[in-house]
Amino acid sequence: MSVVDELPVVVIGAGPVGLAAAAHLHERGISFTLLEAGETAGAAVRQWGHVRVFSPWRYNIDPAARRLLDEAGWVVPDLDALPTGAELATDYLQPFAELPQLKPHLRYGARVEAISRLGLDRLRTAGREQTPFLVRLADGDELLARAVIDASGTWGTPNVLGASGLPARGEVAAAFLEHALPDVLGADRTRFAGRHTLVVGAGHSAANTLLSLAELAAVAPGTEVTWAIRSTSPARTYGGGDADALPARGALGSRLREHVDAGRIRLLTGFSVHALTPTDGRVAVVVRHANGGEESVTVDRIVAATGFRPDHSIAAELRLDLDPVMGATRALAPLIDPNEHSCGTVPPHGVDELAHPEAGYYAVGMKSYGRAPTFLMATGYEQVRSVVAALAGDWEAARDVQLDLPETGVCNSNPADSVDGTDCCGPAPAAEPAGRGLATGISGGLLSAPLSLVTLDAAPANGQTGGCCAS
Repeated sequence: MSVVDELPVVVIGAGPVGLAAAAHLHERGISFTLLEAGETAGAAVRQWGHVRVFSPWRYNIDPAARRLLDEAGWVVPDLDALPTGAELATDYLQPFAELPQLKPHLRYGARVEAISRLGLDRLRTAGREQTPFLVRLADGDELLARAVIDASGTWGTPNVLGASGLPARGEVAAAFLEHALPDVLGADRTRFAGRHTLVVGAGHSAANTLLSLAELAAVAPGTEVTWAIRSTSPARTYGGGDADALPARGALGSRLREHVDAGRIRLLTGFSVHALTPTDGRVAVVVRHANGGEESVTVDRIVAATGFRPDHSIAAELRLDLDPVMGATRALAPLIDPNEHSCGTVPPHGVDELAHPEAGYYAVGMKSYGRAPTFLMATGYEQVRSVVAALAGDWEAARDVQLDLPETGVCNSNPADSVDGTDCCGPAPAAEPAGRGLATGISGGLLSAPLSLVTLDAAPANGQTGGCCAS
């Protein structure tokens, strides 16, 4: 064994996937150090602790972590129940982090500032793979590692609100702008009650916030809710309804559609933000047309539920091979690209798809998916199982990737059409022998239809809110 092999593996992030990596490393007898920038396990999860996830406990517990917890007499939650983020953190992540097999190896308040090779910049090749990783922390401390598993996630790097991937004018310093999943019915209630809120985004984060705002509007007079999306149809957000294998996920879209159809949530489609302009204590959200014309809607608060993107800057001195579109590895990107996968699946993938030219460095979990929005915790658990098996030299186990995730039940962007996989896309593709992935549910991809801006202040003739698709 070389001197490098005697060094620990450094895991970045004590969220669900980082803790799972630690569990697998412990089972394999590989020494490790787990670094968490926050002061508790699952620090990012706790920030959306008021949100109930749509996948039951059985999909959210890593098998290796479960084995260690069971040995310690852990009381297993109802595996069919849906935990909130807070329950996920307090009932699973924190108890796991407190186990004696993990606690001595976990450092809180340890924010990683940079990763490199000891004495080598990105240009140097000779002896690179035999040189330890150097992990520098924000407090100036430095650690050496045989490998690095980066499970730091993307929560701290949300996508911008503006179109073209650039911040809207006035966005950076906007005091009236909220990022995804504010606690509308709890700690943040006073910022939304009796006010007009615009929610921008078409994912589950937007849907959760919209439903909370609709609930608040029912009891707080003067509360108004407007929902804006860049596409021409909300069908991707509505999802598969009763055909979704996760009922809570299907119900989320169905409830949202009911509110839109009833006029409790006003929907604006083809909404491409150009600028935010403060106006008498409120904010005018300016939308620019393709022909150069502009329109605006004036609101009190804006929730930017526009997704997240990875920040690879800490690995700037490592040799990464990133897909120029997705920000994931080139091998993984085509398997998860939502521009291409309308009713395909995310196939099982592990160490081979996650590897970079920088041997021994792996970005896993949400960060591994780049800008793709289809990640689930169970995917990350299988990723780290595969990566750790490879670090242990067990390549047979590393490449025996098993992934079984529930289908969304969506194959067509028109909710009135069949969602059993036999309509627009032809028969649903057979599952790969190794497992089944998660259907993205985006017909024709994210860019399948051109943007077509609505007149923001005009009510549609049929009485529905602007842009709601007619079936």
